Amino acid sequence: MNLTTPYLGFELRNPFIVGASPFCDHVDTARRLEDAGAAAVVMRSLFEEQITRNGGTLERDPRSNHDSFWNDFAEYQLSPKQYLRQIEALKRSLSIPVIASLNGHSVGSWIEYAVKMQAAGADAIEVNYYQVVTDPSVAADQIETEMLKIMGEISASVRIPVAAKLSPFHTSVAQLAVALELAGAAGVVVFNRFYQPDVNVDELDVQPWLRLSEPSELLLRLRWLAILSPMLRGSLSVAGGVHTPEGVVKSILTGAHTVQVVSLLLKHGPAALTSLHAGLNQWMHDHDYTEIDEFRGMLNHERCRDPSAFERANYIRALQSWKM
Repeated sequence: MNLTTPYLGFELRNPFIVGASPFCDHVDTARRLEDAGAAAVVMRSLFEEQITRNGGTLERDPRSNHDSFWNDFAEYQLSPKQYLRQIEALKRSLSIPVIASLNGHSVGSWIEYAVKMQAAGADAIEVNYYQVVTDPSVAADQIETEMLKIMGEISASVRIPVAAKLSPFHTSVAQLAVALELAGAAGVVVFNRFYQPDVNVDELDVQPWLRLSEPSELLLRLRWLAILSPMLRGSLSVAGGVHTPEGVVKSILTGAHTVQVVSLLLKHGPAALTSLHAGLNQWMHDHDYTEIDEFRGMLNHERCRDPSAFERANYIRALQSWKM
């Protein structure tokens, strides 16, 4: 079977990417993942808040009243300088693309770090847009205009491809994805996961809570892969909810070029990649496909038999199916 797939201008040997995670913190771990079948790796994110530190303080974000949180939070695994050195170390040891990750939400000096990532050897950059807007004076169009400006400035400053990793919480995901592509994005990743804080009722405090992804989360991503697939010229990658070979097949059928895996690997280790690879091969054999391109996007919004299944009609049908 020919599992090669295009992604961000690269011809990957298969669609399996190790998503942004701790797996690239150690070269030996990344190398084991490459040996297990990873076609590319995404490093953990370097955060805007890390880069804009200056003598222990932050360039203040006028939309936030909680900058002191970042001054007290010293649990970043890699400093900006260590991050660049790790890119160099990974490039010396791996033969697959190494994708750096920049995580931010506002236009600022942190954007300039994209150039340093390129100089360190990164093959591409994934820009992870993550923000929770709590200021009622900030309008939705203001947020998205800033996102487009960030993408435009980063993509114009480097020669390597830049992908946009989005949240599903936008009024018009389709319009935003197309606009990001016009601003310079070579691909779109759907979606980043919002790690929701919990409330401790005994200590009367808010606390962070990390929960790994579950297969059910893939459904939201399948819908938007199918919708975005016919309208984007660049690459599409799915992140979150891919745990089985069936999930891989569904992602490709709805338009994905690659699937990003993290939670499955955290639970089961590199061998999980081998299982996904074997499962995809078996499905293609059973359905008489020899190349991924033969069935990619077969069930996207433009090509499936009932496009309304991805729209409001599915919501109505689902609710009307319940009977007492």
